[in-house]
Amino acid sequence: MKELKILYLYPDILELYGDFGNIQVLRYRLEKRGFKAIIEPYSIGNPPPNFKDYDLVFAGGGADQEQGILAEDLIQYKQSIKEAVNDGVFFLLICGAYQLFGKYYKGVEGNIIPGLEVFDYYTEAIDDRKKRCIGNIVIETELNGKKTKVIGFENHGGQTFNISSPFGSVLMGNGNKFGDNHEGFFLPNVIATYLHGPLLAKNPELTDYIIKYCLDRKYNEDIILEPLDDAFENKCREQLLLLYNC
Repeated sequence: MKELKILYLYPDILELYGDFGNIQVLRYRLEKRGFKAIIEPYSIGNPPPNFKDYDLVFAGGGADQEQGILAEDLIQYKQSIKEAVNDGVFFLLICGAYQLFGKYYKGVEGNIIPGLEVFDYYTEAIDDRKKRCIGNIVIETELNGKKTKVIGFENHGGQTFNISSPFGSVLMGNGNKFGDNHEGFFLPNVIATYLHGPLLAKNPELTDYIIKYCLDRKYNEDIILEPLDDAFENKCREQLLLLYNC
C-alpha cells in the first residue's frame, strides 16, 4: 500500500480557525483512494524530527505570543528545514507559520521575532491593533497549468512584503497586506498562505494537487488520482462564489 508521511508541527499551539481540519481532509482523501496517511505530530520537547524523512510538513496559524515561543524552538531546525525544502518535501504553511518561514516578523511594539529565513519575504504589523485584514477571501491560482479559485478566511494584522512568487491573485479580500493584488507565497512544493477555514476543506482541487505532488515525488510515478464524489463540496463552492460575486 502506498503511503504518505506527514509531519504536523505544533498541533497543540498552532491551531487557529480549524486549521487541524487540513490534516483531517488530507487523511480522508488519501484513505478514500486506498493510500495510507501516517500523521506524526511534533511539539516543544519532542525528539527532533528529520524533515527530509517526510513527504509533507504542515503548520497552522497562531498569534504573536505563540509565534515568539515557537520561533525559539523552530530556529534550531533552520538548516534541516532548508534542506527539506530544497529536496522537494512539500510544505503547507498557514498564517503564523507562513510568517515564521520568512526573514522576520515585526510586532506592534516594534519587537522583532526572527524568522527561519527560508524565504526572502518579511512581515510587519501595523500600529493599530484593531485594524486587521479580516473576512472571507477568494484568490485565483494556477495548479498544473489549470486556473482555479481558492476560497478561505483571513484574519491577520501582519502585512507581508517582498513576495517573489505569490500563491494567487486576489479576487475578493486583502491578501498579503491591505488592498494587495496578491496573496501568499508559492513554489511547486510550498504553499504559504493566510487562508484559514480550514483551507483544504473548501478546496478539494487544491488538496489533490498537494496529494498528487507528494505521491509522484515519493514513488517517482505520474500517479492518476481516482476521482472522488465532490458534489457536495462543489455545490458549497458554487454558492459561496456566487455570494461573493466571484
